[in-house]
Amino acid sequence: MIKVAIDAMGGDFGPEPIVDGLVAALKSNTNFTAIAVGKKEELLNLIPNNFLSRIEILNASDVISMSDSATDALKRKESTIYKAIDLVKEGKADAVVSAGHSGASMSLATLRIGRIKGISRPAIATLMPTSENQNTLVLDVGANVDCDAKNLFEFAVMGQVYAQDVLKLDEPIIGLLSNGEEESKGNEVTKEAYQLIKRLPNFGGNVEGNDIFKGSVDVVVCDGFIGNILLKTAEGVADTIGTIIKKNLKRSLISIAGAVLMRKVFKNLKVRVDYAEYGGAPLLGVKAPVIIAHGKSNAKAVKNAIFQAITAASSNLNQNIEDRINKYKQ
Repeated sequence: MIKVAIDAMGGDFGPEPIVDGLVAALKSNTNFTAIAVGKKEELLNLIPNNFLSRIEILNASDVISMSDSATDALKRKESTIYKAIDLVKEGKADAVVSAGHSGASMSLATLRIGRIKGISRPAIATLMPTSENQNTLVLDVGANVDCDAKNLFEFAVMGQVYAQDVLKLDEPIIGLLSNGEEESKGNEVTKEAYQLIKRLPNFGGNVEGNDIFKGSVDVVVCDGFIGNILLKTAEGVADTIGTIIKKNLKRSLISIAGAVLMRKVFKNLKVRVDYAEYGGAPLLGVKAPVIIAHGKSNAKAVKNAIFQAITAASSNLNQNIEDRINKYKQ
């Protein structure tokens, strides 16, 4: 049975939505247990008695806040994220989920759990909605602001294997984010990366930013600096469009009537752009599944992040990444 370690105090809104999401996940899936890491008395007040047999509590009073430096996490051994990561390192849990400080989670996972053999840098991956009924996996979206061609090649391998093993895509197509589709476009790093990635199966070549949302490829590779800007821009555009629609719908009775008739359309749109539907971003390249959830995660997002962790822990993801890296490395 899969056991998931949960940083129960790391989110922006405290332990309540984390525990609610964990309980919701346990209700839906009876094939896992959890270790909730946090202030024991607070957690006991939030966990229903009938779930205490499936949730072990590991007491930890120190919580790394968003304003703290990621490097501080290495010294704070009594913090919730340090203890949650160490549960995986020690083999007491199979995966970890945290909605806390993403830099701390990444640093601790890399140094305490360790990297997959052949991977020089882990990458954070996220799903972007497309105009088709599918998603595009984008990586890296923030772990590495400076990358060389070798890093981008490794991201391509990890993204493609994750798309196969976890997203269950048969032959995922890889795209390299650039400023034009032609092979000659891009900076020196992307041009060199193009030559490395084209050795992989189903390489679709360079793609531009708008291709991510068209769904023309399944995996898009970029460095963490560009990826994080892309992610934050996409979130901002989605929020702005939602605000504009709401304001305009209130301007007349006809608009309100139209909105009522289009409730299903708006509901489907919300589902497609809501990060809670995807749960969290996997940190690919470490030896065990680490899911980094949004700091503002609600119970639904936490539940889906846990499901991501379970799926990854149940797969042969890491071994397949290592095997493919060895197959195609120069």
